[in-house]
Amino acid sequence: MSRFQYCLNSSTIKPTPIIEKIRIAAAAGYTGIELWHDDIDLHLQAGGSLADIRKAVTDYGLQVPTTIYLKGWFDTTGTEHAQELDEIKRRLEQTAAVGAPHVIAGPPQKKSDRSLGARNYVELLEVGRQFGVRPAFEYLGFVDDINSIEAALDVLQRANHPDATIVLDPFHCYRGGGPFESIAKLSPNQIAVSHFNDSPAQPAANLLGDPDRVMPGDGICNLKLYCDLLAQIGYKRWLSLELFRQDLYERDALEVAKIGLEKMQAVAEGN
Repeated sequence: MSRFQYCLNSSTIKPTPIIEKIRIAAAAGYTGIELWHDDIDLHLQAGGSLADIRKAVTDYGLQVPTTIYLKGWFDTTGTEHAQELDEIKRRLEQTAAVGAPHVIAGPPQKKSDRSLGARNYVELLEVGRQFGVRPAFEYLGFVDDINSIEAALDVLQRANHPDATIVLDPFHCYRGGGPFESIAKLSPNQIAVSHFNDSPAQPAANLLGDPDRVMPGDGICNLKLYCDLLAQIGYKRWLSLELFRQDLYERDALEVAKIGLEKMQAVAEGN
């Protein structure tokens, strides 16, 4: 029996149209796919519908753990905050329509008021309840402040809301300098999804960007430890392959998805 469920973050095969991404995820052997709102909007602009996406997900027997992403909510106030919430509500409506229980909410780029961010996260969670969706807070290794599990957990603890969750990612742990061992401070129900990838030895960690991520097992991260720590706290849900590589975009998308799943399972299951 597998220790985890395996998901394809659709960024990994970004140029592919969204309905084809869903088909490929199923054909490659994944049981879930994360969808980006930019792709959803492109589908709608081309004359498609949210119902098309939901039907494809259902027809191919997949789940959608999250949609990606919400921005501008953490450190805004007043009119600017209200404008950001209007766009957030539009995306929450899409998230609910495609059947995802979570939507990923990103942190600010710069250092900011964590107390304000926590209050705004509570507001975001309450707005999410109106749509039956739980916004999950993501740390990003290349931002100035919320760049580790510890930093994200601090916001969750300040928010003190039963729906609060975070998104894990080994690349962002390595990039931000936070240890994998911080996973032990989480309970399984605080984790919406774990993105999955690896980091190269070069360039240096503080110079890495999204396009530098590599396939699991092709880098220097101790992903066995990462997965063992998840298992130890009782997390059994999604590992989601998230890459942003131009060289992969130029290859056959189904081949990329299949190789990615094989590499994920080799690391996570010891295959």
